[in-house]
Amino acid sequence: MERWEAMRMTSWDSKRRPLVFAGVEVLDPETEKQTRQDILVKDGTLHYISAGDHPDDALMFDLPGRIVAPGLVDIHVHLREPGDEDAETIASGTAAAARGGFVGLASMANTKPPIDDPQSVRFVLERARQAGLTRVYPMAAVSRGLEGKNLTEMFDLADAGAVAFSDDGMSIMDANLMRRALEYAGMLKKVIVVHAEDLDLKGDGVAHEGYMATKLGLRPVPRATEEVIVARDIRLVELTGGRLHVAHVSCGTSVDMIREAQSRGLQVTGEVTPHHLLLSDTMLETYDPNYKMAPPLREKSDGEALLRGLVDGVITAVATDHAPHTDITKDAAFDDAPNGVVGVETAFSALYTGLVETGKLSLGVLVRAMSVGPAEILDLDHGPVRDGAAADFTVLDLESSWTVKADDFVGKSTNCPWLGATLTGVPVLTLSEGKVLYHHPAVSAHDAKEVVTN
Repeated sequence: MERWEAMRMTSWDSKRRPLVFAGVEVLDPETEKQTRQDILVKDGTLHYISAGDHPDDALMFDLPGRIVAPGLVDIHVHLREPGDEDAETIASGTAAAARGGFVGLASMANTKPPIDDPQSVRFVLERARQAGLTRVYPMAAVSRGLEGKNLTEMFDLADAGAVAFSDDGMSIMDANLMRRALEYAGMLKKVIVVHAEDLDLKGDGVAHEGYMATKLGLRPVPRATEEVIVARDIRLVELTGGRLHVAHVSCGTSVDMIREAQSRGLQVTGEVTPHHLLLSDTMLETYDPNYKMAPPLREKSDGEALLRGLVDGVITAVATDHAPHTDITKDAAFDDAPNGVVGVETAFSALYTGLVETGKLSLGVLVRAMSVGPAEILDLDHGPVRDGAAADFTVLDLESSWTVKADDFVGKSTNCPWLGATLTGVPVLTLSEGKVLYHHPAVSAHDAKEVVTN
């Protein structure tokens, strides 16, 4: 039995039996306050209760000191189905996401064939329903076949359930097509998610243009590759009044342009990835293809600028850009290897270890950028942990550590830049709509009538 199938079969559901989480610390990412609380989850709804004031038939989770945070939301994930099921499926990808603490994720449209018609959108939603794990919010393609020539039927795609539109994996080079996309998406109150790489400037480049690319003999990708698309699309937002979201921002100058656009009231947002925040092009010295992605890892100064954008609120989302590839595909010469790394299982731990433990970022800002912030960009109904709200939360153990091993992954692919690293901060339970999607082996439950002694 596959690991994701086992997760689906062993979940606890508050529609069958009340669940109580005792002694937890509820984190409000807006105020950064933590409040000791017992939580009752019944019929998918969350209630604050006094210690010991629980139904006799409840299932108890004793989790003293663990952090309860809004369920994590990833707005940039490649699930590969249909077309590349050897690398990932909707079932395996949502199981991996649940293990990483995610209650929701937005899937990108660059599958084979792409998600460019209503039937394809409904296919993704049905596969996610069958998997029964992390919720999936499908993005649909902006252009038919991701070819950048003709717009998709955006109104029909939205009716089918598409939450946004993106040709991610390919940049939209036709400025007039991008203008029309912003106009139509604006009528639908949807956002266009842009992969900001000028394909002519990029050419056959594989690494950031700088000292490391020159030293290693790798074909360069200048910052201008990203900058010119971001600048153009901000101007088109000004022209159309549409909404733009810049995926996987990699340059400090792009953060500056987004900041300036926001100061003028334009609807422009951006996301950063764990790898662009934490890694730089110095990692390329090993020629390890697990450090090859698009946009490429850039210089340390860019990562520092991305972090400043996150701290000051210009960047409101961290997204993994989870991009699975099979071992046989990714294990190639650096120039020939496909772009991308997996991230949903490691994202929180890597960011907590690299940014929060080191004092560079507060826990509240990190959690907001991985939960409420991304949900707001896509207008998803997902907010902080509140009495009476839908029971969507993640339980975090900030004291525990784990070593990232390929054999432990729930997802199908293991092309991860943190293989072998020891990380602190572990999502130990993921609960969505009152159903436990994932729990760490160390988390157990007992009948409320049982007397537990420590």
